[in-house]
Parts: sequence; structure tokens; C-alpha cells
Amino acid sequence: MRAFSPSSPWRFAPGLVFLNHGSFGACPVPVLAWQRSLVDELEASPVAFLDATIEARLDGARGAVAMFLHADPDGLVFLPNATTGVSTVLRSIPFAPGDQILTTNHEYNATLNAVAEVARAAGGEVVRVDLPLEIESQDQVLEAITAALTPRTRLAMVSHVTSITATIFPIAAIVGELRDRGIDTLVDGAHAPGQVPVDLGALGAAYWTANGHKWLCGPKGSAVLHIRSDRLDGVRPMIVSHGWNDIRPERSRLWKEFDWTGTIDPTPYLALPEAIRVVGGMEPGGWPAVMAANHELVIEGRDIIARALDVSARIPAALHGSMAIVPLPLPAREAAIAALKDALIEEDHIEVPISGFPAPAARRRPNDAPSSVALRISAQRYNEPADYERLASALARRLR
Repeated sequence: MRAFSPSSPWRFAPGLVFLNHGSFGACPVPVLAWQRSLVDELEASPVAFLDATIEARLDGARGAVAMFLHADPDGLVFLPNATTGVSTVLRSIPFAPGDQILTTNHEYNATLNAVAEVARAAGGEVVRVDLPLEIESQDQVLEAITAALTPRTRLAMVSHVTSITATIFPIAAIVGELRDRGIDTLVDGAHAPGQVPVDLGALGAAYWTANGHKWLCGPKGSAVLHIRSDRLDGVRPMIVSHGWNDIRPERSRLWKEFDWTGTIDPTPYLALPEAIRVVGGMEPGGWPAVMAANHELVIEGRDIIARALDVSARIPAALHGSMAIVPLPLPAREAAIAALKDALIEEDHIEVPISGFPAPAARRRPNDAPSSVALRISAQRYNEPADYERLASALARRLR
């Protein structure tokens, strides 16, 4: 990791190699300063900020984020995280006994839990498509998902970019194929914006939710939910507040119900346009150049680590964005995984996620061991090849 000067936009602890941007992101100092100015303004006159101006502020931020996502702002609302977005949609759909929710074993543990609980409460069923750790083509994903569809499939919940396995799913093909069959898709886009190009208008998913505090580098607790126009009437927030009996005709029901669910700090949402501006300005070519540079670096990093460990990485580079995985020759036991992670951070000062695959919620039984172990690396504008060389050396020494 580059040595940071006082003028650096990043504020990591001295000596820390941070290769885990995918978990919670990292917010540049100019964005934090912008948010801080909003907090100061809020605290200087809380009622004016939260009563008199909040809707106009949210609408301005909504418009900027919608423009970045090529989305309809009428269908976009802010939430604290994508996990909330997934649960909001799932709990808005009136599932019936026997309904099936389709998902995969590459999904995030929290969202798999949400799917399982909603299916249990409705007397429905979760159909899980099992794919290998290292997916070798997008056709492999699409074919496995379509093969698992039945007349009882009510909804599919799939990732745009998977969390544990850092794989870009063929989300446009999945959404289109399911839509042709009359099946809605809930896209967990937590890792998508800022890592891959996003065009929600072209995608046409019924529901899409994503974090702003990951690859957009916004403040923690910033996310969005986008709902297709023909599904707007069916989605309600999980918190009932003042918007439910707001009779103003000039403001949509969606915005009235979601924009105010009780007192929160809205500044993470309001700072997202500044994050989009600041990070997009880190490369002369803007966001396309930022994403391309991160992708090139993470593939270089993956190859450095794979060579050092004498393992093969079979996922095509095109299926990774700004994250990539390397399978580790480590016993697939949670204790061994935790011990390696702890040693890397405590002794080598390297922050990098190591996970058992699949996530616990995707295993046959709660106490089952994972089938594989995946090291997931990230690349952001603060990283350099030496970071991956340092990790490769530490891993080779510890796994020898």
C-alpha cells in the first residue's frame, strides 16, 4: 500500500495493507469532510434541516445517484444497506404456501437467511442452485438457474456481483430470461455500483438494491433500492411512519413512506453524489477508467498470489470486477480459517477476507463444514502490486 501523505484522500492506519475494500469500502477524506459539513449544518438547526429542507435535499441526491445508475428516480429510495433492501422486498411480496424462491449457493449469508425466513413464514420453499466455487463461464450460471425453474417459482434472488466468490453474474441474461417466463428477479447489487457499469433502465429488474458505502466509497450506511415502475405499488417500508397518511398529491407514495421512517442521520445518503464526483475524479477517464484500473490491478494481484501458492485460479478475468478470489490449500474448517485471518492482521498487518464456501446459510446442515476456502482480494485506487506481493509472501510462509 502506498505511503500516505497528509494530502492523501485515504486515512488507513500506518503500515496496514488493506485488501478488503469489498466489505465496508473506504471513504475518502473529501467525502467525509462534505458529510461533516452537512452534520454541522444539521446540528446548527436540526428542525430546519430535518423538517423544512430534507425532502429537497433527498430529491437532489436521489437525482444524482439515479443519473449514475441510469435509473428512474421515481423508483429509487435510500436505505442504510442492501441487506435492508433485500428484506424490504421479500417482506412486501405476499408469498403463498408452495411458492418457491430461487437462489444460489454463491449468495450472501444474510440475504440467504432472509429468503429462508420469508419462505418458512409463508409455507414456501427455497430452491438453491448449487454452483462450484470457481465458475468458468456466465453460461454455466444461466443454464443452472433456468434448469431449476418450476411452475411454482415466484421470485429469484441473485447477486449482480457475488460477495464470497467475487464473480460477476450474467444478471441481464438472468433477468431477461426470467421476465420472459413471468418471474420477477430481486437483484442483490451490493457490490455492483462503482465496480461494474450499471444501467438499471436497460436491466429492467423488478427489484435491485445496492450499497453506496462499498465501491462508490460513500459514508457507511448509504444504500439504495430501485423498484421497476410496474412494481412500485407493492413495496412498502418495514417501518410504518408519517408517510402512510400523508395526503399530499404532488409527492409519490413511495417517497413519502421511505424518505421518513423516523429520525436518522441522513447525511450518508446526501453525501453519495459527492462520493461519485470525488472517486470518479481519481482517474482522467472518470469512472470507466477507475473501474478498469481496479480490475487490471486485482487480476495482477490474483496472479501474484496464485503463483506464490502454486494454485490455479480458474475464474476467467472477465468474470471479476475489482475483486477476485484465489482458492487456498487450507483445511476447510472454520477454526483454521479464523486462525489464518487473525495471524495475517495481527502479525502481518494485512486485512483480507478468507471465507469458507459456501456461506453457512447455503450448507445442507448448520454444522456442516465448508467445501472450500476462498481468499478474496480487492483493488482500489490506494492499492499497488507490492500489496499483493506482501500478502503472497505471508501466505506462502504460513501455508507452507
